[in-house]
Amino acid sequence: MKPVADLLNLAGRVAIVTGGGKGIGRGIVLRLAEAGAVVVIADNDFTAALQCAQDCADRGGQATAMKVDVSSEPDVTHLVTTTAHQFGSVDILVNNAGIYPVSPLAATTAEAFSRIVDVNLGSAFLTTKAASEVMKAHGGGRIINITSIDALHPSLVGLAAYDASKHGLWGFTKNAALELAPHHIWVNAIAPGGILTPGTAGAAGEDAELDQPTEQFLASIPMGRLGDPDEIGLVALFLASDMAGYMTGAQIVVDGGALLT
Repeated sequence: MKPVADLLNLAGRVAIVTGGGKGIGRGIVLRLAEAGAVVVIADNDFTAALQCAQDCADRGGQATAMKVDVSSEPDVTHLVTTTAHQFGSVDILVNNAGIYPVSPLAATTAEAFSRIVDVNLGSAFLTTKAASEVMKAHGGGRIINITSIDALHPSLVGLAAYDASKHGLWGFTKNAALELAPHHIWVNAIAPGGILTPGTAGAAGEDAELDQPTEQFLASIPMGRLGDPDEIGLVALFLASDMAGYMTGAQIVVDGGALLT
């Protein structure tokens, strides 16, 4: 039986985290790097990715930033091949990148709907397809998809496109887990509830109070607060580690009890 410290040790492993520059992605990057993984931060916001990489270095971890449009197949192919060439493998993939513009159906254009699906769901297909081939060649790996409690139950009106993408990502997680298990690649998901990130704060404007729908959602959370990105990072670390060695096709809800109401 391995000691707990060994189970959580990711030394020698290489991770890619999409949308890793800030918010939930940053929380995941910091924990994986702390556990010893070399982390590639793939983000369209290169400045944020660079700052996150510096934050990792300041804490004694190792991370590098890459500017990537995760909805672009050439960008994703370049991300995976460059990571494998530079660091030797891709052992952990976290599909975290996502967008969530709030818009009622009547105001949502076909182009906007497609963009949300391309970023939130299409990117996971592209990265999983590319990274899983590297993982197969190296004997296995871990893929973690960041879904949402909206993959299980709608939280707010105006998120129909977002909810469709997250339901799709949960379905994709399960089928990919089924296909990749014979190759020792475990595919799981984390479904966050309300997490306090620059995105959720920005929904109400800089230094502004939360808007009324968010306040109403907050009031429905049994724990009485929004989550912290690190609380998702800790669960991602669990799924990336040997502590989750007999898990695939699962989704862990991290929502402060929101779905209970």
